[in-house]
Amino acid sequence: MQTIEEALEKLKASNFRSGFSLKEKEKAYVRKKGMDTIRRHAQDFVRQRLAPAVIPNDGKQTPMHGHPVFIAQHACACCCRGCLQKWYRVPKGVTLSEKQQNKIVNLLMAWIQHQMQDL
Repeated sequence: MQTIEEALEKLKASNFRSGFSLKEKEKAYVRKKGMDTIRRHAQDFVRQRLAPAVIPNDGKQTPMHGHPVFIAQHACACCCRGCLQKWYRVPKGVTLSEKQQNKIVNLLMAWIQHQMQDL
């Protein structure tokens, strides 16, 4: 099992995943709302859009912009069940456990935190 830092390093090696970053607008949103609120948003998005066993629009459920967590999901390959399976061997068709959801949220929040430090 890899650590968050190991996962972030692996993602940096992907041209596609490493191309995502928070722009000033998203950073300002994070500063305004605070990390606790952003974490709650991430928990909600993961629970509603990623955790169900069957997602009718899987592969298209996560917008490419509009919220820092959406950008983090694409940067961290946590945007759909296909990416979770490819990058983290999380099988499709099975509801994500609370532990799995927490791991995803922790990864997303670590990525956002790194982005906020790159000033």
